[in-house]
Amino acid sequence: MPKYRLSKCPVCGGKLNIVKYRCEECGTEITGNFELEEFAQLTNQQLNFLKIFIKVRGNLSELQKELGISYPTAKARLEEVATAMGYESENIESREKTLEILEKIEKGEITPEEAKELLKKYKK
Repeated sequence: MPKYRLSKCPVCGGKLNIVKYRCEECGTEITGNFELEEFAQLTNQQLNFLKIFIKVRGNLSELQKELGISYPTAKARLEEVATAMGYESENIESREKTLEILEKIEKGEITPEEAKELLKKYKK
């Protein structure tokens, strides 16, 4: 089984940097302070979402069917991945609240009309 790079400290959750590379064939070692590329910084859930996004060739309608989520939730998760990769986005707190409200709709806890009102109140 392949070993994947850690992107967060397993003890405190802090950011990890790679400080050493070693060639398996010749033993050459390179030390320094190397940052992880964007994809290595994504959570497992975000990576899975991205894999399925690529599988369905970026079709959000197909993605929502594959994951069993609503179209707005699919768009919100895509936004979450883009933000995690360093692309500008809306306020994180606002995005998290929006995701929370969308998930409540999917679970049948609230109606779309109630969600609309919650979003209006929250965005003010």
